[in-house]
Amino acid sequence: MKAWVRSALSVAGTLFGLALTLATATSASAQNVPVRLGVLTDMSSLYADNGGQGSVVAVQMAVDDFKGRVLGRPIEIVAGDHQNKADIGSAITRRWLENENVEAILDVPNSAVALAVQGITRDKKKLFLATGAATSRLTGDECSPTGIHWTYDTYALSQGTTRAISRLGAKSWFFLSADYSLGAQLEADSRKVIDATGGKVVGAVKHPINTPDFSSFLLQAQASRADVIALADAGGDFINAVKQAGEFGVTGGQKLAGLIVFIADIHSLGLQSAQGLMLSSAFYWDLNDETRAWSKRFIEKTKKVPTMIHAGTYGAVMHYLKAVEAAGTLDGPTVAAKMRELPVNDFMTRNGRIRPDGRLVRDMYLFRVKSPEESKYQFDYYQLLAMIPGEEAFRPMEEGGCSLVKKS
Repeated sequence: MKAWVRSALSVAGTLFGLALTLATATSASAQNVPVRLGVLTDMSSLYADNGGQGSVVAVQMAVDDFKGRVLGRPIEIVAGDHQNKADIGSAITRRWLENENVEAILDVPNSAVALAVQGITRDKKKLFLATGAATSRLTGDECSPTGIHWTYDTYALSQGTTRAISRLGAKSWFFLSADYSLGAQLEADSRKVIDATGGKVVGAVKHPINTPDFSSFLLQAQASRADVIALADAGGDFINAVKQAGEFGVTGGQKLAGLIVFIADIHSLGLQSAQGLMLSSAFYWDLNDETRAWSKRFIEKTKKVPTMIHAGTYGAVMHYLKAVEAAGTLDGPTVAAKMRELPVNDFMTRNGRIRPDGRLVRDMYLFRVKSPEESKYQFDYYQLLAMIPGEEAFRPMEEGGCSLVKKS
């Protein structure tokens, strides 16, 4: 063989070897690029106990249980505090998606922030797993192909609590609602139930989010002489309203109804103040052996009782990771479609399914808060009154106005 031929072959072999080495190195490098999950929550204000750091812990538990990797890549968690401001939540979302390679955003316990996040993730074709937000608009006029509303919503909460109290004979209602999208939607969904059950709304007032003084609002509610004062607010606002209602003696002749209540709220209030309240929830730690086993792990890590947001966040992450593995890709629309295809079964959900509008349909529960005398051990706060089948609890898909729903 001529020398120039041998030289050319040698160069070609060297280049091929270099190319193969580079390809192998690039592939190995890609396998080490983390899959990032963003927990966007309230770390410092009125919803911090319901989501907050507990949601970050729940995501880490799910990642650990999934062995820390998906599609051969490590899973990394980032967290941000939206401070209950839509502009701050939007800025964090855009930074995560555009600059930090976040694949999915979770939690977001503020409906106004959640609606903003859903709009951005829809445009960016990234997953939004709304485990902390309440507004039913997320699966209605603001639905998204890559949006999954996981834990609960304003419609389901109104179906449980408002309908149950109406069946007990309450005829007149006064709404004390947070002055943003949560309060507006919770009140609107509850009003429909009240109308359907023959009740009447005799008055309503809106209060600023995170207000320290409910006196004027409670006095208006008291003057209405309504059978029920419905609190369409959450977290610290709900806690302050209940405490101040007791101080003003409002509950002497009127019943307080919390339309969105978390077990962390009951823990903060204490059973002496909260006893007798009826509430709806997607989860209770002491419901069965599986909920107790998972909650024991959570309590050991946080020293706090898990809320339905914490449990739902864990479940959403596990289902997302299973869908990613099944789909073989991180592509948002593809993974979202696979999540809708796969049934949901975990410690808090039995045979759940995600509809085309993004709503996870699962059973809900109606509880009564125990008295101090009834409570026998730590966090023994609820008595189960009824299980509400998912098909009854959540709004019929064709009534939501979601553009993803095919018209028959």
